[in-house]
Amino acid sequence: MKEQTHGLRQWVAQLNKAELPAMAVVVHDLLRLSQSQTASVRQLAEVLLRDAALTSKVLRVSNSVYCNPGREVIKTISRAVVVIGFDQVRMIGLSVSLLDGLLKDSPRHQLQSLLARSFHAAMQARNLADYNALPEKEEVFIAALLRDLGEMAFWSQGGEQADELADALAVPGVDQDKAARRILGTGFDQLTLGLLKTWNLGEIGQLVQASHGSSGPAARAVSLGAAIADAAQHGWAGREMQALIAPVAELTGMTPEESMQQILASADEAVRVAGTCSNADLQAWIPSTDDLPLDLSELLLMDAVPAQAARSMVQEPLLQPNLEMLKLSLQNMKLMVSSPINIDNTLTAVINGLHLGAGLERVMLCVLADNQTRFRARKVAGKGTQSWLQDFSLACGEQQHIFSYALHQHQPLWMGTPAAANLQDMVTPDMTSWLGAGPFFIAPVVAGQRQIGVLYADMRLSGRALSDSQFTAFKRLADMTGQCLQALSRRR
Repeated sequence: MKEQTHGLRQWVAQLNKAELPAMAVVVHDLLRLSQSQTASVRQLAEVLLRDAALTSKVLRVSNSVYCNPGREVIKTISRAVVVIGFDQVRMIGLSVSLLDGLLKDSPRHQLQSLLARSFHAAMQARNLADYNALPEKEEVFIAALLRDLGEMAFWSQGGEQADELADALAVPGVDQDKAARRILGTGFDQLTLGLLKTWNLGEIGQLVQASHGSSGPAARAVSLGAAIADAAQHGWAGREMQALIAPVAELTGMTPEESMQQILASADEAVRVAGTCSNADLQAWIPSTDDLPLDLSELLLMDAVPAQAARSMVQEPLLQPNLEMLKLSLQNMKLMVSSPINIDNTLTAVINGLHLGAGLERVMLCVLADNQTRFRARKVAGKGTQSWLQDFSLACGEQQHIFSYALHQHQPLWMGTPAAANLQDMVTPDMTSWLGAGPFFIAPVVAGQRQIGVLYADMRLSGRALSDSQFTAFKRLADMTGQCLQALSRRR
């Protein structure tokens, strides 16, 4: 019989004989870039290009609809940085190297389940950190992802002892921590910290350790991300999830309903990213939000309502992005730039692209009217928007508001994020009475030197969060609208 590995030192040594440390080197170098103020595209490419398989996977993910809804073909790391951003490419590299490193060979269902939960936790934690404008959001993401590294590495490389633990945990009522300590001779938390230390990821180890008790914002984001992912396993309307709403609201300064929106949006993002970053079917292990009610105030009152009851409250399916529609709209608008047809075709293409393609629930094109004294709705899409065509009117005289600001500054904006907090005063009561409160996109429509108006979009119908990929599509279509209108004006 093969001698069993027992105790922290032996397990660290055993796991370090596997190929996992090679993965750790990539993670360490990418983290080092995230902490550098002078990191360059060349340095990022050098780290990723060491491994051809990793580079290929990063480029595949970069070309996915989640990261690149405009479907601009990306063939190099440097082009990926231009199209989807330095931080996004680095996060993809981190995710792919970790997931592939742990999921080699034939992964056990225990590993897939745990890794999916950890990935969900990482997305929740990163978005909490991002909402609070924490500079350590990449470190928060990795700390949440690696919070259970010891257990994940054991299920990945544990061999016969992993079989033994699986059998022990199958006994009803077993104390899982005691069973693991008996078989391994150490706890998974200690094994996690030991591996992170030997892999030169000590700073991440400190954040992981702090997340078990510290009240600092970064550690709190990691802790809450892990707690949300655990609670989701017991249902979005369960008591465990209900208990986390107040801590999330306290950390972010949001209302309970906004906090739940943030949590559910992060879960949706985790499902999409897991589907592109891993060959394994990790998506299936992350609880879906598809069957939840559109009115989240109902969900917050559903104290431990069974899943079947929650499904019965669904009012209508949620609008989802449609890649083919988005591609078709972009192709049509490119054709209209070179061979303009008429203004109605142009506006229909952009509105359909944003609403049906990018999945934005309410979309409006406002143009300068009445001798350029007012913004009026010219084209709309989404439930409840038809009345805007007759009634929406916003003065653009002396009062400075976000519509006129975006147009005059020629600047697309994502309102409701920390980056735009200093502009929040420009969201006037008149605007709120028409559109409601919450995050939205706004972008100028400019034909050459001529100011036409603005594009507006939000997700107010379901309360889901707006996404980076939607903002990318929104900016691109807003820019192409101006190009099409400029081409039409030259034809006359």
